[in-house]
Amino acid sequence: MLDLKTVETRHAAVRYLEGGSGEPLLYLHGAGGATPDDPLLAALAKTHHVYAPYLPGYGETEDCASLRNMLDYTLHTWDVAEALGLSDPILVGHSMGGMIAAEMAAVAPRDVTRLALIAPAGLWMDDHPIPDMFTLLPYELPKYLFHDVEAGAKLMTAGLKMDDPKFLQDYLVRNARQLGMAGKLLFPVPDRGLADRLYRIKARTVIVWGMSDRMIPPVYGPAFEAGIAGSRLVTVPEAGHMVIVEKPAAVAEAVASLH
Repeated sequence: MLDLKTVETRHAAVRYLEGGSGEPLLYLHGAGGATPDDPLLAALAKTHHVYAPYLPGYGETEDCASLRNMLDYTLHTWDVAEALGLSDPILVGHSMGGMIAAEMAAVAPRDVTRLALIAPAGLWMDDHPIPDMFTLLPYELPKYLFHDVEAGAKLMTAGLKMDDPKFLQDYLVRNARQLGMAGKLLFPVPDRGLADRLYRIKARTVIVWGMSDRMIPPVYGPAFEAGIAGSRLVTVPEAGHMVIVEKPAAVAEAVASLH
């Protein structure tokens, strides 16, 4: 389990998870957030010194009204890296966090030499629309997020039923905060022009996709691979959008291939 710490930036007191030893690795979570016992973070911490900041509105990190758009969040996350004393960490991001990581590598291509994007958001294909996560009810999410829908539902609810009042109360309170921030980047569609900036990425890049991903379909993997010169796509069978939970060892292996 990683330790919870705080670092100050211009915009907020940022809470972050830290643990492990080895080369520094900066991990950016997706719209669902992160937890100290996250299985991917545990896997990465076996071989890396992991830093996983909570984005504004997540965990105990404050909301930041001054962060309004993609560029603001990109620069804020670079501020977090600087406050942590990180120079050219391995940059890893999942889903929304992958979108931010890609933007960071595009904005500052000389400051990122190794990049891992795990089912990143940020592109849009009219023929393969991404579901509007902001309209999905709790019981609808597991089929979009997990290969094993039943097991995924149990993970989401900590064993409670989807209609259990305790789960619903916790879920709705947490999501009201988190999705307020995520909506700035993902609503109504997650296209903020990233496709036009991918060519700027110079980092050695691995892209990881669960083959059963129904939130951001696997067809987006080749699109990212085509946009980032020299990148490599790794597909993971029997895993959905939450490949970080269903197949953490496979994701960690893909990240390790950047060495």
